[in-house]
Amino acid sequence: MSIMPLISGAIIMGYAVAALFFLKFWRRTNDTLFLAFAAAFLLMATTPLLTIVMKVPREEQSPFYLLRLLAFLILIVAVVAKSSARSLSSGPSGR
Repeated sequence: MSIMPLISGAIIMGYAVAALFFLKFWRRTNDTLFLAFAAAFLLMATTPLLTIVMKVPREEQSPFYLLRLLAFLILIVAVVAKSSARSLSSGPSGR
C-alpha cells in the first residue's frame, strides 16, 4: 500500500479549501483578484485529481501539467492587472 494517494488527497483538499476561501472573499468584496485566485487554486486541485483518476505515473510528463501552467498564468495576469489598475487610479505621482 502506497501513501501517495493519501498525500495527494490532502494536497487536493488544501487547494480546494483555499479556492473556497478565495470565493468567500470574492463574494464579500467583489474583487476579481480573489476570483482569479479561486480559479487558479481550483485548477491546481484538478491536476493531482486527474493524475490519480487517470493513473498517470508522472504528473510532470502528462498533459495535465498544462493545467498548473494555466493556473499560474491566471495568477500572473490577475496580479499584473490589479497592479496596473491601482497605479492608474492613483494618478501621476508628480509634485
